[in-house]
This record gives sequence, C-alpha cells and structure tokens, in this order.
Amino acid sequence: MCRSCQDILASVLRRIISKSLRRFGINRATRLNSYSTVDLVPTVEEYTALLRCPRFQEDRIYSRAVNVPTFWKKLMAITGISEQWITARIKEKGECKCISWDALKDLILTHPDEAKRVDVFALSLYGLMVFPRALGYVDEATTDLFHRLGKRVASVPAILAETFKSLGACRKAGAGRFVGCTQLLLAWFYSHFWLIDKVVCQVFFEDYSPLKDIVASIRRVDVPEENWIALLQNLQSKDVEWRAPWMIPGEILYRCGSFNWVPLLGIWGAIGYAPLLVLRQFGLRQFVPATHGLTQSEFAYREADYKKRGR
Repeated sequence: MCRSCQDILASVLRRIISKSLRRFGINRATRLNSYSTVDLVPTVEEYTALLRCPRFQEDRIYSRAVNVPTFWKKLMAITGISEQWITARIKEKGECKCISWDALKDLILTHPDEAKRVDVFALSLYGLMVFPRALGYVDEATTDLFHRLGKRVASVPAILAETFKSLGACRKAGAGRFVGCTQLLLAWFYSHFWLIDKVVCQVFFEDYSPLKDIVASIRRVDVPEENWIALLQNLQSKDVEWRAPWMIPGEILYRCGSFNWVPLLGIWGAIGYAPLLVLRQFGLRQFVPATHGLTQSEFAYREADYKKRGR
C-alpha cells in the first residue's frame, strides 16, 4: 500500500473511533466497531487465516519473559553480525532502543549468508509494518518476538493485542496515530464491509488469500478522506458481511479457563479480549459476557506493577 493510502486509512480510523462511532456505542472490551447491539472486530481466528499461520495453540502464545537477552545479543543471534557492528548502530528513540532500517537494508544487500539475509528482511517487515514504533526503525520489543518465532511461538495474539491497544488509545484520546499493521487491518476491513466496492461476496476455496487479492486489486487512491468518512459513518448492519466468506469453519476461541474473556499479550503490553461478543462473525448467536475484571488485564510493560497484573 502506498504511503498516502496508509495515512488516509489511519486518519479515517482515528476520526471514526473518536467521533462517529460514539453514536453506536463502543464496547471497551472490543475497541473497534459496534452496530446497534452487535460488535464487529478482528478476531484471533480471522487474523490467523489472513496471515496463513498455523492453527492457534494455547501453549504457544508469545509472552514477554522476565529475563530476556540484551538487545544486541538478540540482534547478533538474528543477523550473525559482530557485537561491535551492532552496538554502534543501536539508537534510543523515546523509551525504546531501535536499529535503523538503513542499517538492516545494508545487511540484506551485503550479508554473505543467504539465510541470514532472509531473516533480516523478515525482521524488517515485522518492525516496519507489523509493529511500527519509530518511523524508519525496528524496535527492541519486535526483535524479542522475532527471536522466539523459531520456537513456533504464535504471533497472531500479539498482533491483535497491539491493534486493539492502539485503536483503544486513539479512541480514548480522541486523536493520535494508529500504531499497528495498517495493511492487515485494511484487508480485514475489506473482507467484511463488502459494500465499499459494491462487489457481492463469494465463497472461496481453502487456498484463497485475501491478502493476495487486495494486493492484486486495482483500488482508487484519489478518493477524498471526507468521502471515506461519510461512507463509513452511514454504514448499517445490513452493509456488513458478518461471516467472512474466506474463513474455513473450525474451532473458535471463546473463553479462557472459567473466564469469558481472554487476556491478549502483545509486545508492549496486554489488553482484554471478549470473544463472545463477536460470535456472530462465525454464524453463531452473540452473547454479552460478564466483564468484571476485564480492564485489569490492560497494562503496558513499562508500568511498575505489570508483572503482578499479568499473573
């Protein structure tokens, strides 16, 4: 997606969250769209299907370890480059340590090990697109997740957690920048709001990829932001394809132990997720669960008591 499209989508999402969706009523457990009494948000299952990831496994969720290797050690393991080269290129950006895209790009072009070149390129995609933090830099927290992907840790809950956290922060403040994978959110968006392009949904085969479809599609980039906002403000329940036609039926996450909500752990913090609110997206009856204690699962890792709250 071109930069201007990303900026427009982020701006539209920000303004909708802060203004127009207030008339529908936002449920703080889901943080995105609510039409009458029905909520529509990205789900773990949808993001897993969109990214073509292995099936969601409860014991493979990424969580931030108490004692983690230093930033330069993780970069050494990923890149295979010396400590001196890496430490000379680590920068401080706000509250986090980062490495620039320019430095990583040089490695992609010149690294003698082809496998390492692929790893650095994949790390760059995670840092610049999936978990963007500082423009043009890859954040330390991203390298921690990427370093553990080799152990078959599922990245989808972390991606979803940071999506909800960022959208929720924009909604609370009534302004701000969406910090998340705009391209993935756009693909999910188009898969439900089919009236955007006036195209009737189809049932696709198992190997169908919405991401490939959105890349191959020719979409207009000259639509003014005001037109997008007007269109989205006037969407009704009947305009939404609640069940994604490309989703293959399977197991659905709907509770965690005896709780009707699930704590999603991201790379910068955690947030509560109530999957019972979105069962309509799977052709089932929607329930409004008791959410007592749900807000207690929302925290940032920089908070002093996050370890206690994460237990």
